[in-house]
Amino acid sequence: MFSFFPIQGGIAVAKGFYCDGVSAGLKPNGEPDVAFIYSDSLCEVEAIFTQNKFCAAPILHYQEYDKNFKTNFVLINSKNANALTGDEGVANVKEILDEAKGKFPMIYNPIMSSTGVIGVQLPKTKIVESFLKFDLTKKDDAKAANAIMTTDRFSKTIAFEVVLEDKTSFKIGAMCKGAGMINPSLATMLCFIATDAEIPKSDMKDLLQNAAENTFNAISVDGDTSTNDTILLLSNGKSGAYNKEAFGFVLERIMHKLATDIVRDGEGATKLVAFEVRGAKTSKEAQKVAKALSQSLLVKTALFGCDPNWGRIASTIGASGIECSPKTLEIYFDEVCVYQKGMIYFDGENEKKAAEVLKRESFRIICEIGKGTESYVAYGCDLGHEYVKINADYRWYILARLSKILQKW
Repeated sequence: MFSFFPIQGGIAVAKGFYCDGVSAGLKPNGEPDVAFIYSDSLCEVEAIFTQNKFCAAPILHYQEYDKNFKTNFVLINSKNANALTGDEGVANVKEILDEAKGKFPMIYNPIMSSTGVIGVQLPKTKIVESFLKFDLTKKDDAKAANAIMTTDRFSKTIAFEVVLEDKTSFKIGAMCKGAGMINPSLATMLCFIATDAEIPKSDMKDLLQNAAENTFNAISVDGDTSTNDTILLLSNGKSGAYNKEAFGFVLERIMHKLATDIVRDGEGATKLVAFEVRGAKTSKEAQKVAKALSQSLLVKTALFGCDPNWGRIASTIGASGIECSPKTLEIYFDEVCVYQKGMIYFDGENEKKAAEVLKRESFRIICEIGKGTESYVAYGCDLGHEYVKINADYRWYILARLSKILQKW
């Protein structure tokens, strides 16, 4: 048995971890745009990366390390993805991290992570000069989380303490960013998780992959997979406490909260939608149709207009290729049934009730396939005018949005 509870803080809540966000001049008006995570002792590290074949230079650099390497430092920059930048992009990562090691000799096997515009070389000088502002004894979770934001409307952090049956305890803190290029094959985001739990290296990959399956692998904003997607787990073991079941359970809770926050913060999104598929013949088919629904542009635009167009949902299910039949299919908007095994429940009153469901900030679309016992939930959002506005001129939008935020402050 174990218990867990939320605590204040973020990525540096666990023993021995530190963080901060500083300005390197990549964002306007001195906003934080470079962050670090530092542990005063070496960490076991594990990661899951993008499925995009053109993965970014920081990922290529990470993969050059031995698979069992340890680290104690992560450097993160926003505004520039350092993707599709060739050998020069990887060389720039090495040069920047060598400068960091020169400035802070206690840094060991540093990692870099980047987010922002693709196809532009890193502003090395600005990033290296920002090291003068680093204080490796700081624990400013808020600034670190803000520094990694791009089109995000809000920062995303979470922390838990876990108490085991023998009264020993450990802490887990996390931060992530993401709002666009979100696809259910990891999802476009950077997520950093730090813990003082004493996790065996042999457990870390399984823990991450299991937790990702129903969290970051289950969300979609626009169906695009980024070049930089990263989930990074760091463990320095300083608490001396660990239980695999407890850690895995809480890790999934953390990643689920961050994943749904990303969808809620989707570029132009106004609502969070859970697409719950039940009664599929196989788990693979349940996942396939749930993810198809979360990515359908016709479904997403109907949701934006609060139009309970259940025909689009049925059509997407049929087009997915899974085993299904209109004679066994049922569709619900939360508690409102609109179609059941060949019967249409979409008279004037019921249509109004379904439309009211779609006005909520979050709701479920439940699809009972009626062919088996497998289920899966994918998470998505609506798609409206603001998404087009942001991504029609993404590079300039980031600057404009930051200026508006600062004016409000």
